[in-house]
Amino acid sequence: MARTASPKSVRQCIERVTERSGPAEAASAQQCRIVRETFDRVGDKWSVLILLLLGEREMRFGQLKQRIEGVSQKMLSQTLRSLERDGLVTRHVRATSPVTVSYRITSLGQELLSALQMLMDWAETRLHKVAEAQRNYDRSVASAHAPSPHDMAGPA
Repeated sequence: MARTASPKSVRQCIERVTERSGPAEAASAQQCRIVRETFDRVGDKWSVLILLLLGEREMRFGQLKQRIEGVSQKMLSQTLRSLERDGLVTRHVRATSPVTVSYRITSLGQELLSALQMLMDWAETRLHKVAEAQRNYDRSVASAHAPSPHDMAGPA
């Protein structure tokens, strides 16, 4: 049975990546790999959108493709396979003519959605602060790169 990463082991993986601890204190390489892959999955372009849609109801491939603007058939297929491999989505094949394939979120995927909901709530309530910080940053970068009056005077 595979062990799940505890908060301590997640911290140890981060410390290993940032080289703040020695090998004796670090979590196993396998746990660190799983933690990194999980963060990669949540941070990729399509997984969260797929999970959100499947969190509403079971859907067929074509329905997902229609609802997710810009996703290619290849990318949707790859992402669904990855989510299935991670235990976040199940694939159901029905022996119809033609064969019907649908996808459903698992309880593990639903748990992930619950955790992501906190992040989405945070983002929605602080959207204006992030936008303000971006404007301030852009202004400071623009003024730092603006030519000085001396630069504009030209050759003497």
